[in-house]
Amino acid sequence: MSVANFTLSQNYLHQIFEYKDGYLYWKITNRNAITGNKVGSKCTKGYYKTSINNKPFLVHRLIFMMFHGYLPTYIDHIDGNQSNNCIENLREATLQQNNYNAKTRKNSKSGIKNVYWQKSTKKWGVALRTNKIYKYFGCFDDLELAELVAIEARDKYHKNFARSS
Repeated sequence: MSVANFTLSQNYLHQIFEYKDGYLYWKITNRNAITGNKVGSKCTKGYYKTSINNKPFLVHRLIFMMFHGYLPTYIDHIDGNQSNNCIENLREATLQQNNYNAKTRKNSKSGIKNVYWQKSTKKWGVALRTNKIYKYFGCFDDLELAELVAIEARDKYHKNFARSS
C-alpha cells in the first residue's frame, strides 16, 4: 500500500508499522522511511513524533490505535514518562484524569504534589481539584503529615490516576 494514499486505520498502521517493546518500526521503504528502521524522533516534551503522508503524529497515539482500533482525545502515560510507549503504559483518559497523573510542578515550594506553603498561617496547606471542584484538607505544622494527607486525598479522589511524585 502506498503511503501517499492512506486512511489512518488500525489495519493501515499494521501494514506500515511493526510494534515491538514500545517502539514502532517501518515495514515499508519510501523517501522518508526504510524498512526495519525505528519510527520517530524525540520532540521537546519527550514524546516521539513521526509523520505519515506529511501529516504529523505522536507515536504513542499510533501505538494506541494499533492495539485498540481508535484514537481517544487523550492518552495517559501511566508512569508519567512520555518516552515510554509500551502499550501497557498507555491508557485512555480525560483531560482531567491526565492532569491528575501529572508530575509535581517544578516551582513547588514543598516538592510534594498538592501541598503548598500558606503564608498567613505559616503552615503547610493541602488541597486538590477533583471534578472541577477545589477541595481543601487543612493546614499542618508538619510537612510529612501534610504529605500523608495529600496522598490519601489523591488516592480517594483521583483513584488509579493518582500520582505522588
